[in-house]
Amino acid sequence: MQGYKDKTEFIEELKKRYLLYDKEFNDIKEEDKDLLQPEVDKTPSQNISYQLGWTHLLLQWESDESKGIEVKTPTPEYKWNNLGGLYQSFYHEYGSYSLQQQRDLLRNQVDKIITWIENLDDETLFTPEQRKWATTPAQWPVWKWIHINTVAPFKNFRAQLRKWKKEKGTA
Repeated sequence: MQGYKDKTEFIEELKKRYLLYDKEFNDIKEEDKDLLQPEVDKTPSQNISYQLGWTHLLLQWESDESKGIEVKTPTPEYKWNNLGGLYQSFYHEYGSYSLQQQRDLLRNQVDKIITWIENLDDETLFTPEQRKWATTPAQWPVWKWIHINTVAPFKNFRAQLRKWKKEKGTA
């Protein structure tokens, strides 16, 4: 997994990957947002709903911990061995929105994450065990949790969207 020399590099990569990801939705028609293609495991709406779900959880974990609320990851309703159920909850929660509304929601979430990163000191961002919600046997620092739920899937899911469009014949 890639690392970052500092907060600025991390934010720039996050912005870059988000903008490239978001751009893939420009030529997807609203009436096609729920269309599943045989070689792609998510519809465009599910693809962005997944991103909305995880970015919301990141922000929720941080918000809850700052209020002194015990955080149960990924959620009190879903354990790590039931991510499929969690993903279905994301699709249910965000799937009724139009594609443009989903894009607007995600842009807002990404903006909040960037502001959050900007306001973290380097120790909190880059040193393990700085947040209870981020303290796991893997000993990941906060940046890694943010990365695997933003930058990494923005790259991977962009490729899925491109494949979806190719199969549909619109790429």
